[in-house]
Amino acid sequence: MMFKKVLIAEDHESASISVQKTLTDLNIHHDNRNYVFYCDDALSRIKKALNAGEPYELLITDLSFDNDKPQALNGGIELIQAARSLQPDLKVLVFSIENRSTVATGLLDNLDIDAFVPKARHDAKDLKQAIEKMAENKKYLSPNLKKTLSLARSFAFTDYDKTIISMLAKGKAQKEIPLYFQKNNIKPSSLSSIEKRLNTIKTILDISSNEQLIAHCKDNQII
Repeated sequence: MMFKKVLIAEDHESASISVQKTLTDLNIHHDNRNYVFYCDDALSRIKKALNAGEPYELLITDLSFDNDKPQALNGGIELIQAARSLQPDLKVLVFSIENRSTVATGLLDNLDIDAFVPKARHDAKDLKQAIEKMAENKKYLSPNLKKTLSLARSFAFTDYDKTIISMLAKGKAQKEIPLYFQKNNIKPSSLSSIEKRLNTIKTILDISSNEQLIAHCKDNQII
């Protein structure tokens, strides 16, 4: 189901044109989207919406903002962290001039963002694909990101990752893994955490299924 309430944190009006066009194309009505120029204002809006029982479903934010007045939050990363502390289920799309895949995958891995789209020519189409994927509860990294390294080679699998994938390779269903983790004091052990981690890995490596992920790990002697 498409998002009904969206907050956009962007300090350059020209850059918001792509966002406006995309939201209009997706039938997200103007009354259901709000624009702010500062991170502090964005967080204030999120707080008010939560208190009113009408929370935002999607935050679209830049990473860098002009420092033309003092702010408690220093940029998009701090905004994402603060917003997620208030509303853990808030979907986050980063829309930034930054276009390095290493930066995008770092945010995906460390902040659990849902999508990353670089500002570029034809970015409205890219934004549309990202929001549609997010509405399906999927992660999205733009194919237009510059790959400075082979992510498939450089991605560092943790012991936690290897355990999950090894169990899948042995024929265990995802829903069976939490019980094993709980018995062996492996954290986080919830099914949602395991599913989220698998989705993150597959997104970073551009792999579409668990079967492909298992094959990749076996071929590269990861498991």
